[in-house]
Amino acid sequence: MSELARRIAITIGALLIYRLGCFIPIAGLSPQAGLLQPNAAARLSIFSLVIFPYLSAAIIIQLFSVVWGRLSALERSGEAGRRRIARYTLSLTLLFAAFQAFGIASTLQSMRGLVAEPSAWFLVSTTATLVGGVFFLVWLSELITRHGIGNGLALILSVGIVAAFPAEVATTIELLRQGAVSGNLVLFNAILSVAVVAMIVLVESARRNVPVQYVARQVGKRVFAPRASVLPIKLNSAGFLIPVTVAPWIFNLPLALATLVFGQTPWLAAAYAHLTYGKPLNIVLISIAVFLLAFLYAARVLDPEHAAAALQKLGGTIPDVAPGDATADHLDRIASLTTVVGAVYLVAVLLIPAALLASGTVLPYNFAGGSVLIVVCTNLDLKKQVRELSRINRGGERI
Repeated sequence: MSELARRIAITIGALLIYRLGCFIPIAGLSPQAGLLQPNAAARLSIFSLVIFPYLSAAIIIQLFSVVWGRLSALERSGEAGRRRIARYTLSLTLLFAAFQAFGIASTLQSMRGLVAEPSAWFLVSTTATLVGGVFFLVWLSELITRHGIGNGLALILSVGIVAAFPAEVATTIELLRQGAVSGNLVLFNAILSVAVVAMIVLVESARRNVPVQYVARQVGKRVFAPRASVLPIKLNSAGFLIPVTVAPWIFNLPLALATLVFGQTPWLAAAYAHLTYGKPLNIVLISIAVFLLAFLYAARVLDPEHAAAALQKLGGTIPDVAPGDATADHLDRIASLTTVVGAVYLVAVLLIPAALLASGTVLPYNFAGGSVLIVVCTNLDLKKQVRELSRINRGGERI
């Protein structure tokens, strides 16, 4: 079996295990509650938390590395530093997962008829089951990343999104058959979906190529001739995970904490109502948050001073730009311009569906820009890795 086929088999097997686990219900639920149907079982399964606690922990650690130089230095210090950051991330994951799992268990037990035998044992066992499901998926995602194809974390998120798509299509067809929605509205949504996907593919594949000229140099006994090259800078250097995931936290997290402190109050209920997805206030705040987060994370990914120092060390110069500080300033200006384009693009992808939802011109299903970003970007990365592995396999066969 070729390396590519082996990796594909591992990836498919791991994703099938994940999907199977989505239909294994939490122990202790009452069969008479009518919740063990396939869709409900997926919501109340051992993988109900999916991998979101780990994703939240990883994002928080990355954000701290942006503003805390010591953590950033630890991340760049080599394998030992990365292992320490991995331990910090897993510890934070345990905290988040336990908090969310206990909240779910308590909510289930408080609802009459859902739990066969309400007790402390149900709270403990359900919390342990959900936390264990999170860590199993963390291990499964690492298995895919190391021995399969693609980013395991992104693939697990994408499979969960794609798995819900057939049911949404079936719902749309049924609404169309009943006359609840018009054919023109369905056609408009189909065209909108294709346009958003095309925009994502176009921008995620776009690069600003900075020309670089390398002088002749000698390393040991090897002599490198002068050559021309380019330094590619992505238009969307910030990626999609940080801005898309963190932006809602900026106002949802304070509201959640206020609810814990003050309980359900009229002013909190009004705040939640105004911040619902598709509401004008939600659109404005998300736009500002995504724009700022795109700049913040791009500053971490793009380090003009480090790039300028690396170019100078390798004997590379940008035409008509002096080495050193002038090169760093030049790269900083280019990075700032591309980040503006990337931030506007992220805001557009996230908020076009939200704005249309507010106007009532989209179908009543979950066409969210964040979900489309995750699926499309994951598939682009998957395509890139398959091509690289295919090229390596062909090279090995020629040898």
